[in-house]
Formats: sequence, structure tokens, C-alpha cells
Amino acid sequence: MKTVLLAGGLGSRLAEETVRIPKPMVEVAGRPIMMHVMDIYSHWGHHDFIVACGYKCLLIKSFFQDLHLMNNDFTVALKSGGMTLRPTGKIDWNVSVVDTGQTTMTGGRLLRLRDWLDNETFMVTYSDGVGNIDIDALLDFHRAHGKLATVTAVQPPARFGNLELEGDQVVEFTEKVQKQETWINGGFFVFEPGVLDYLPGDSEPLEQSPLINLARDGELFAYKHNGFWHPMDTVRDRDHLDRLASEGTPPWMEFSREPRLLKAESPAMLHV
Repeated sequence: MKTVLLAGGLGSRLAEETVRIPKPMVEVAGRPIMMHVMDIYSHWGHHDFIVACGYKCLLIKSFFQDLHLMNNDFTVALKSGGMTLRPTGKIDWNVSVVDTGQTTMTGGRLLRLRDWLDNETFMVTYSDGVGNIDIDALLDFHRAHGKLATVTAVQPPARFGNLELEGDQVVEFTEKVQKQETWINGGFFVFEPGVLDYLPGDSEPLEQSPLINLARDGELFAYKHNGFWHPMDTVRDRDHLDRLASEGTPPWMEFSREPRLLKAESPAMLHV
């Protein structure tokens, strides 16, 4: 099953980084945030990725073209230029990098991938948000309801302190608390090919009329994820995720159960 990474946006709120590199390439613990997202899927046995890029697409293409060299050792015959690769890395991903247009919206990027998706069920997510999503459970949920689309619903990280007031008096102060059940779009979608028929063209974000109309038609269900999830929208987010990843196993890679083995989706090497 293919997994699409939406990786074409400008990332204006991370302008100090994205003026020189695309947002998916902003590093967390020395690796692009996009690779941390791919780690989540790879843990569950999904190694076949399509990167839908736009802004500074050539940098993403160059990165994956060279990744097999950066991830392994090699010997170069300097006279002839011949190279012998000596595999040492553990990455076994199959990555397609597709230029889906500089200004194309998320829905349009997905529509441009129609010929890459083989008319099969596929997964989609953003390349800048991480969570310890149980992909096996997500797929089971999607197959059970039998509709066209599933979105992973997450609770946004609390960013502000909470004040309990009686008149003008503060009777309770609690830092960064969530007291009510609020669910937002956390990415980690599962789509049937019919979702592509809801995408009108390049100018339409996936998050607007396509998802609105899928919900209207009863074709969109939400898989509720109660574990860790965090976006990387700002420098503060980047620094927070970097600290978490530097303290040991990052929370987005801490799972409550082992994955089912997907032997049919385990390519031996990374192809670009």
C-alpha cells in the first residue's frame, strides 16, 4: 500500500528555515522531519512512499537521490569513477518523488498523483506532523466502516495556561491543560480511489471542499487517536520536538503493541 507525503507548502511560520529549504527538510534531531514521519509508517511495515513536492522540490529530489550513499558505506575507484556500495543502513524504503507544482494546493497535489496510485487504497499524511499512530488499527478501522475516507482525529497540544475565574479573582491556575474534548485533523488519512473524484483541481485544498463534501455524503469517518501527536508549525514546535527526540526514543515512536508483519511490502533497497 502506498503512502503519500504532502510536502509542497511554503511553511511561512518557519521562515527562518524555509527561506532556504522546504519545510519537510527542516531537521529534528539531525534528520529531516519528513523522515521521522516515514519512520512511523515504516515501523508498521509500510515502506512504499510517494513524496508530493512543490516548493524547492529539487532539494527534496536531490536528498533522496543521495540518501542511499549517505545511509551506507561505499568504495570509489578514483581512476574510473566506479563505485561499490557496502550496505550498512537499515532503511528499506521505496521512494517516488513527484513535482506536483509550485503553487498547487494539497487537493491538487493528490489529484496529480492519480496515475501513481494504481487505483488502490492508499494512505496520505502531512510531512510535518508526528504521532505514535497505530497504523494497523487505523487500517482495520477504515476497512470496517467501508466508506471512502478516514481521517485521524487528534487532540491539539495545549499551548496556554488555563485560568478559572470567579468575577475578577483567579481561583485556579493550571498550566497547559485541556479540559474539553476537542478533535482536529491530524492527517494520517486512509483513502479509497473514489476520493480522487472529489478533488476539483490544482487550486483546491484537500481540507476544504473535498473533505467537506465527503463528510456531507457520509463517506468520511474519524479514527480517534488518544496518544502523542504534535505538528511542527513554528520554531518553538521544532525546538520542542528536537528536545523530545534528543532524550531517547521519541514519543512518536513509542507504540503500545507490535505491528503485524507485511512481508509483501518490504523492498530490499531504496529506489529513486
